[in-house]
Amino acid sequence: MNFLSEDQDDMQNTLTVRWTVIPVHAPQPVLACSTCASPRPFRSSDRLRLNANGKKLDAWLIYKCTQCDKTWNRPLFERRNIREIDPATLQALQSSDAQWARRHAFDLDALRRKTSRIEVFPECVVEKTMLGACAGEGNLEIVFSVPLPSQLRLDRLLASELAISRSRLQTLDVAGALHVQPTSKDALRRPVSHGSAVHIAVETLPDRDALMLAACGANTG
Repeated sequence: MNFLSEDQDDMQNTLTVRWTVIPVHAPQPVLACSTCASPRPFRSSDRLRLNANGKKLDAWLIYKCTQCDKTWNRPLFERRNIREIDPATLQALQSSDAQWARRHAFDLDALRRKTSRIEVFPECVVEKTMLGACAGEGNLEIVFSVPLPSQLRLDRLLASELAISRSRLQTLDVAGALHVQPTSKDALRRPVSHGSAVHIAVETLPDRDALMLAACGANTG
């Protein structure tokens, strides 16, 4: 995605980087724990349980109480005919694929069907890759890859990774020097999403070089 597709000169004057945003902690449903005798958050163990009954399968994602380690088996499906399960999913279940389980641990809609209380965490790891650059860049474009749903607000992410304040981001936005795609109301205050991008006109900014280096993951100190 390139914000400058209508202006070839600007396209040739842009540093483009990809930030891959990886959440550190999966959401934790808050459930009644019989051992603790009170509601507790349960964390995913990234382990799966599979049970076969003839041609029918049951599958669960195993959670543990954060206080006492009591387990809760979250149903992924019940009494599913084996012929209705695609081979890749069946292989993941049979091998207790931790990465497959982790993706399901981030399914907030499914968790909301089990409890109204869910703890979410904004902490993320950001991996930065330069996609395109040329001499004399006056524009910075950051495209986002978010393989798992993140609760981290875009303004908090940018402020942390670029080492600038959120108020300055807001000032750049109001001045038209910062654009978010796709556009939406209060885009900076929404969680960062897969496929979105940010364009910042940095040519006249006094800390242009520092911003470019930070965007690429270089040490600015």
